[in-house]
Amino acid sequence: MDFTPSEEQAAAQGLAARIFGDLSTHDRLVAAGSATDAELWKELCAAGLPGAVEETGLLGLVLLAEEQGRTTAQVPFVASCVYGLLAVAGHGTDEQRGRLLPPLRDGTAVVAGALPARGTVRAEPGGGPVGALPPAAGGRLSGGVPLVPWLRDATHVLVADAERSLWIVRITDPGVVTEPVETTAPWSAGRLVLDAAPAERLGGPEAYEEVLATARTAFAGVQAGVCAGSLARAVAHTATREQFGRPLSTNQAVLLRAADAYMDTEAIRVTAYEAAWRRDEGLSHGAQALNAAWWASEAGRRVVHAGQHLHGGTGADLDHPVHRHFLWGRQLDAHLGGSGTVLQELGELLVKEGPE
Repeated sequence: MDFTPSEEQAAAQGLAARIFGDLSTHDRLVAAGSATDAELWKELCAAGLPGAVEETGLLGLVLLAEEQGRTTAQVPFVASCVYGLLAVAGHGTDEQRGRLLPPLRDGTAVVAGALPARGTVRAEPGGGPVGALPPAAGGRLSGGVPLVPWLRDATHVLVADAERSLWIVRITDPGVVTEPVETTAPWSAGRLVLDAAPAERLGGPEAYEEVLATARTAFAGVQAGVCAGSLARAVAHTATREQFGRPLSTNQAVLLRAADAYMDTEAIRVTAYEAAWRRDEGLSHGAQALNAAWWASEAGRRVVHAGQHLHGGTGADLDHPVHRHFLWGRQLDAHLGGSGTVLQELGELLVKEGPE
């Protein structure tokens, strides 16, 4: 395994770091609330970063996801790349790729993801043609999904039905209702309600597991960035904050807590890299994606708690920048399913598949 970024991946990461760092500032995040920063999204798309993911692969996306997490940037970047660009590029028909990829590349279309399947969305065949697709590709969906991250920004949503088939739904179509939902982190999330909504199928039986593994890996990358940003703030604070005439960072307990957080952050990063590399190399990566998700959930929770704790009383200030990392870390823990649930699924998969 070689996780060294290619020249293209490194260039895209450097550009993303600059854009996120320049525009995703504390003042702008406070002003945005739970809304998307439209100027930042426009800048990312003008720089060609969503479209670059097609060339740099999932490992490239994980590198960019780290930069979004590091700055807790309020844009649907990772979500639309996972559920839109990579999903359509990997599982769409020629017609779907030709129709959907151009607006996804330039950001005029945004896809949110209603995954994993919750068993409440039902698909009825024979819904007639959707767009330019033949009737066999169309269907109608009914049911609801209580929480879809970035739904309020989306033009489309990728929905998994009870049978684990993937469907693309246009937000503006009849039978589609969205309602805003407040989450722990200030994401532009929403509730999705479908009533015989027209939809088009994406991919075959294998698409669900592959897209879900890709999403878990990418959001583990976001968590690696969130943790790195939280830890960087804690290191800067303890290096300058003095107690009894010396910096807090000279206390052994502070050093050990920061060191543990660093090791946890690196574990999240390397497991996400491994899963992404295997996917890009065409190797099985379902177990590795679950491994990355477990580390992101379990260790991510520890790191953001440590980052807040190392700020002392300042960390309890809800308006302090480190608190945003805490909120993102906890929301990502929930979004990934929670460490206990992920670990159970990983164990069941290993029993089913056996050692590699």
